[in-house]
Amino acid sequence: MRTAAVRGEGGGAGSALVLAVAAAVVAVLGVLLPIHSALAAKQRAVSAADAAALAAADTVSGALPGVPCDAAATLAEANGTRLGSCRVDEAVATVEVVTVLLGIEVRAVATAGPPAANTAPSARRTER
Repeated sequence: MRTAAVRGEGGGAGSALVLAVAAAVVAVLGVLLPIHSALAAKQRAVSAADAAALAAADTVSGALPGVPCDAAATLAEANGTRLGSCRVDEAVATVEVVTVLLGIEVRAVATAGPPAANTAPSARRTER
């Protein structure tokens, strides 16, 4: 009898604590998982925009055959996004890609082309 009385004195506090910790973990995951998904979708869109802009710029330069915006659209689709807009000014291509996460559009813009004349590394002289 004495053993049964000792076991019953806790009143289930341990079970309540375990349930509270489990509920807290579920609540934190409920907040963090959507944030993680949104950040991953944004990064996927940024990567797809970069690749699409590079493809369009390479097509403008003649390194790749075809139409610049068609090349950008093909690459955007290959990366799981769609081409939102594409603009080519001389040798510079600017693209916007769109992906959808839980019904919300995630957009990213990228520009690619030859380096500007003033950003090229200058010839350095070392004096000895």
